[in-house]
Amino acid sequence: MWNKVNQRIQQALQNIRQAFRTITSATDSSTKVQMLQLKGLAGENLDGAEYFQHYGFTSNPLAGSMGIAIPLNGSTSHTVIVATEHGAYRLTALKPGEVALYTDEGAKIVMKRGRIIETECDIYRVKCKTYEVEAEQSAGFTTPKVTASQEVIVAGKITGNGGMAVSGGEGTAFTGNVTHTGGTITSVDVTINGIKIGTHKHNTPDGMSDIPVN
Repeated sequence: MWNKVNQRIQQALQNIRQAFRTITSATDSSTKVQMLQLKGLAGENLDGAEYFQHYGFTSNPLAGSMGIAIPLNGSTSHTVIVATEHGAYRLTALKPGEVALYTDEGAKIVMKRGRIIETECDIYRVKCKTYEVEAEQSAGFTTPKVTASQEVIVAGKITGNGGMAVSGGEGTAFTGNVTHTGGTITSVDVTINGIKIGTHKHNTPDGMSDIPVN
């Protein structure tokens, strides 16, 4: 009797499809749940399989990515994909506990051991209303140029090497003392307390002086 029971169970299970490996061929990322076209076993084609991903994360797998397909209730017509992988582009040599996001073009974000987050890309773009950085020790930029489209406000001392050039706007304004050490201050004219130094004349015992001569 038990042999017949087992036989019927096996026959029933044969009609229920188990999870299987597949290859992605095309994607539709415009829908609320992303849809994939798949290639299954022995050239089998599956169209319109839902690709379930974790909340807050989404990706659009390249054609040729491997996937794990699960036929819900054992029905091929209602297959969902729960994981994809592409061995040609996956980051390797991660240490235990490290996490990474990556693309086939080589852009990547790696959360490394030692509380280090490393990003590699061609353009790093941030769009927000307020961008805040709290660096307890320091913040460094290794770049030939840093550009700001409008004001730069510094609460502390500005220290620089290689000179400074300012142009445009309403000129340069200082509040407080200005100390100049060494070198030469060059200007077409200088006005101090309303007096233009370059063309200033003053009374002398011998009459009106000439303008300053270099």
